[in-house]
This record gives sequence, structure tokens and C-alpha cells, in this order.
Amino acid sequence: MLANKILQAAIVKNFIPPRKFSSRKGDNGKVLVLGGSYFYHGAPVLSSLAALRCGTDLVYTCVPKINVQATRAMSPNLIVLPLVDSKLTRGVVHKLLGVIPKELDSATIGMGLAIQDIEALKLLVTSLLNKDVRLSLDASALVHDILPIIKNKKVIVTPHAGEFKRLFVELPSDSKKERISTVEKHAKENGLTILLKGPTDIVSDGQKTYLNVKNTPAMTVGGTGDVLSGVVAAMLSKNRDPLESAAAAVFINGKAGMLAQRKHGLHIVATDLLEFISDAMKPFDRIK
Repeated sequence: MLANKILQAAIVKNFIPPRKFSSRKGDNGKVLVLGGSYFYHGAPVLSSLAALRCGTDLVYTCVPKINVQATRAMSPNLIVLPLVDSKLTRGVVHKLLGVIPKELDSATIGMGLAIQDIEALKLLVTSLLNKDVRLSLDASALVHDILPIIKNKKVIVTPHAGEFKRLFVELPSDSKKERISTVEKHAKENGLTILLKGPTDIVSDGQKTYLNVKNTPAMTVGGTGDVLSGVVAAMLSKNRDPLESAAAAVFINGKAGMLAQRKHGLHIVATDLLEFISDAMKPFDRIK
């Protein structure tokens, strides 16, 4: 097991670059969020609004055409790009690659996404990596078949325990020590940054490991992981180091959850985290 550090504000401060006083629209991050399905229309919205609340300048929310009207109605802040089908297919990906903005900084894929063809996911991931877009994968994008595509590509994966098993074919132990060791092993073997969500979040690239102790049992509510995915993408758009971005994101997300729990007790919903992301970010606000 590697030596690990408990995440604290003093550490995270070094992972979030200051904003330039002279910056223009787009200089502080351009993010693509791709997710959603017939059942899970809200997931990419949570991710997108979380990324915006982290100070990202431009967030493009890509959702199935059946979700476009509802997605646009949820916030005027969203730039919505329709997928031409309700599920991810190779045809959908080819058309999407023709319309997404150039010079994206980062993308997060998978939250609530219905994938009809795993080859479509491979094509999308490969194409974005070839464009030098930093990637974070979550939820339905965390499948074992994607590992050869993202190996040694500086990608972040953000599984909970069940998704970790699906991706790496090994269920993390309930033992904290063994859990950390398992994350470190798979991160090193695959050249990835793994963010394993749990009561204590574990972030490792196989070389360094950070622990985020949350003490927020209210965060088991659905959607908090979608918020986290948006924060991860936002951090990646500002700091291209995947380990530092994942560590900063999980700290910010956990702090927002703690503030939401402080206000609402054990009765929070995921949108409550959005309310407190800006408060969680304020200690790291710097302009140069």
C-alpha cells in the first residue's frame, strides 16, 4: 500500500489554478457532458450545472432527443446538444462528432446514458482522446470492455463499489485498508486515475493516493454522483492533471454535501449540493 494523504483545503488549493483577471469566455474551461436516457433525464443536468457552479465558462449538455425539451426547460444556463437517437449507437457518435465544439478541454460521459452498442462508446472515447480532450467516465460508461481503450490515457473513472466490480471484475472489500490497496493496484495496472466513491472516497493513480473522509450519510441519495461527475469535468478543464483534478473534485463535492446536510439534515436531494458548490469553491477563489 502506498502512503496516502487525507485531503484538506491546504492541499486542494494547489490543485485549482487561479483565474486570470484578463481571461475571456472559454478561457476558464469548455466542458462536454454526455448522458441521459428515457428514465434518467436529470443526471446530465446535475453534472452540467455542477460544472458551471465550479466556474466553468462553457458547458455543452449532450442528451438524447427525447430529453431535449425537458433539459432545456430545467435551466436557461444549459447549452443543449441533441443526440439523434435515444441510445448511444455508432451512427449517433458519428453525427455528434460533427457538431461538438472544437477545442473542448474536458468531457464527462455516462451519467444516466443508455448505450446500445459498446463499440459506439469505444469510438466516442477514442475520438475525444485523439482530440486531446481530458475524459472522465461514470455510470454506464464503466464497462470492462472500455479498459483497453483508456489504458494509460490519463482518464478518470468514478465508480461506486458495484461499478468498480463491473469495470475491473473485482469487488472492493469493506475493509478500508484492503479497499485502498485494491484501488491502487488497478490504477497502477491500467494507468488510470480511479475515484472510488464511498464514506471515504479513495483517489489514486497508482503512484499517489488521497483519501476524502466525508462523514455525510445523507449523500447516499441518488444524483450526488452525477454532481461529482460535473465537478470532476470542471476541474479537468482547468487542471489537466487527472489525479489532482479528481482529488480537488471529490473534496469540493464532499464539502458541498456537508453544507447541504448541515442545512437539511438527512433529507437532502442532489440539487441541494448545487446550491452549496459555490460556497465550497470560495476558499479557492484566486485571481492573478
